[in-house]
Amino acid sequence: MARRVCSLLSGGKDSNYALYRAVEEGYEVACIASAAPARSDSWMFHTPAVNLARLQARAMGLEGVHVEVPVSGVKEREVAELEEALRALKARYDFDVLVVGGIASRYQKERFERIARAIGARLYSPQWGLDAGEYLRELVRLGFRFTLVRVATMGLPCSWLGRVVDERLVEEIISRAERYGFHPALEGGEGETLVLWQPLYVKGSLWLRASPRIYSEFECELEVLDAGITPVRGDGRVELDGPG
Repeated sequence: MARRVCSLLSGGKDSNYALYRAVEEGYEVACIASAAPARSDSWMFHTPAVNLARLQARAMGLEGVHVEVPVSGVKEREVAELEEALRALKARYDFDVLVVGGIASRYQKERFERIARAIGARLYSPQWGLDAGEYLRELVRLGFRFTLVRVATMGLPCSWLGRVVDERLVEEIISRAERYGFHPALEGGEGETLVLWQPLYVKGSLWLRASPRIYSEFECELEVLDAGITPVRGDGRVELDGPG
């Protein structure tokens, strides 16, 4: 059985969880790839604060095998661009499994399956099909510390930007998802997250200094002004400047 993986890491909770599960199951991390779309409206990829995935790789002690992959962000073209980049990474790092963090997006899953087949790898997507509410609860139970960096739906207040998601906030998200009709795990782009710490971050936790940017009543995001790693594990800190 192949045991070497290339993990797609966006910085968000889902890709971090998928990588965590792969390591827990005994896979060896051959490389980490972070797709960096040139457009913010990518159909395939997380875009807010994706550049901070490099800090997450450093926190895991894996910065030496982290690669940022620029893609156009244009629908379908970005899929071909990722496939080409992963083919080159497979030749360089010799992996046989592609790790992704999708939960319910059939659009993404079908394209990741196609990419994996094309480059001769097996797809590993550990949270695919999980109950979204229970998945959020599990993240908190495991000690994941993550924050909302973008909100784009009715029901998620902009005041939640920068808050570390805890048990109480998870239950509030689940309740509001039922009331307003968005996906509890924010799979449809209703919100985007950034992981500040998870159990693989053996070198420490991320800290951010950021400013909220409010675009409309139901659309806002954090502009990250500065970021780094603190050696304190199991933590994570977001310092907010005034709204811009």
